[in-house]
Amino acid sequence: MTGRYFTLNVIIRKNQIEAAHGLDIGEDETQLHSVETVSAFRQAVLEGWPEGKVTWALSWEALTDPSSRYQDIRRLVREYRQAYGDDVTYFLGGYFANAYSPREKVRRELHLGLQKVREVMGVSPESVIAGFLSAQNMKWLAEEEGIHVCQGTIWSQFSIDNQDGEGSVCYPYYPSIQHFCKPAQSPSDQVDCVNLDGWTVDFLAARRPGFEGGFNSRMGIGPIETLGAFPPETAMEEIEAVTKTHFGQENLDRNGFGFLTVAWEIALVTQIGRLDCLTRWLRWMKDTWPDAQMLTEGGFGLLWRAHHKDNCGLRYHFVQQGTGIGGSDEDKQIKWFQTQAFRLALLKDLNTGEEQVIDFTRYDTDAKEPEGLTRHWSLMGDLNQKGTRPQDKPRSFRELPDEWQRLILQAVPELDKRRSE
Repeated sequence: MTGRYFTLNVIIRKNQIEAAHGLDIGEDETQLHSVETVSAFRQAVLEGWPEGKVTWALSWEALTDPSSRYQDIRRLVREYRQAYGDDVTYFLGGYFANAYSPREKVRRELHLGLQKVREVMGVSPESVIAGFLSAQNMKWLAEEEGIHVCQGTIWSQFSIDNQDGEGSVCYPYYPSIQHFCKPAQSPSDQVDCVNLDGWTVDFLAARRPGFEGGFNSRMGIGPIETLGAFPPETAMEEIEAVTKTHFGQENLDRNGFGFLTVAWEIALVTQIGRLDCLTRWLRWMKDTWPDAQMLTEGGFGLLWRAHHKDNCGLRYHFVQQGTGIGGSDEDKQIKWFQTQAFRLALLKDLNTGEEQVIDFTRYDTDAKEPEGLTRHWSLMGDLNQKGTRPQDKPRSFRELPDEWQRLILQAVPELDKRRSE
């Protein structure tokens, strides 16, 4: 699989967090949702990337509200599906369904939501937008609903918003039935549902827990964390730098393809605005990389699935230097290796040249998701980038246990020289 791919997911809801049917948390956002805001957003996309496709994800209340406001919105996105090839799907649980409901309840609400989408749109969606979703629910999604793509992980989310999900891979993978953050290790372990990240973030900022140091660990190409937090030119500088990390030629040489994804909530059209920046970014991406494709979430996930029947050979490699904006330290460089068996991060101080391992998360060992209702869904490995545990002290590669070094060098032999440094 080669090329550059971008997916844009747009959330339409009534309440800020519709955690479950009948359970709303946060503010009523009804007045922020209208035909005018939806139309303004789609026009901004059209002006920036005319052939680009959007994934519209509607919450249960947005799908069922009988008011003319939401009837008109549903009619409009149905027209977009027909006119532009957009996809319309279900937005489950306000990003955090499994934090508030047991798996069986999530299963029922997912079924009802997809049934309603099919009824309203006349066709089945290509994917589901869930924020986080347990492995068992993804398994049911594939086997019972026939949907094989899910935005079911938010990479590096920890100590921020309403659920933690630190520990996964940030590019496509088939999850293990043991844990949605863990890539499957064998066919018997594999959930046949491509798991996709929700927001592409700045790797330097993302190594921080939550808002540590006054910075936002979710900063990257997201509208709240970047466009809503900085002056327009600074925000665009950060967004373009993160885009280059994934669409630049060096990344394509490493991975074969580049993937960027972001979610906008329609409420942000009123709360933040900056649709001119969205248009500018889309146009810049398209002009800089004419081969880039803006696909629906399902379209991209199914394309990856067509090229990969399992996680064998999964090996993603990223290198990013800090931008000096927010929590992206200008004097640091981070290298990520994400494979079927583990993920590994090395942080380099560009002033001293010292490089240390800050994350080593094994996927070839057993994992277990929580049973009860909790925000804590992370897969914390032997050494975690967030540095929140005593064991998370950075160390040089040669200080790693021999067993870790052997496993790493099997997949990343170019690191062999680190043993003697």
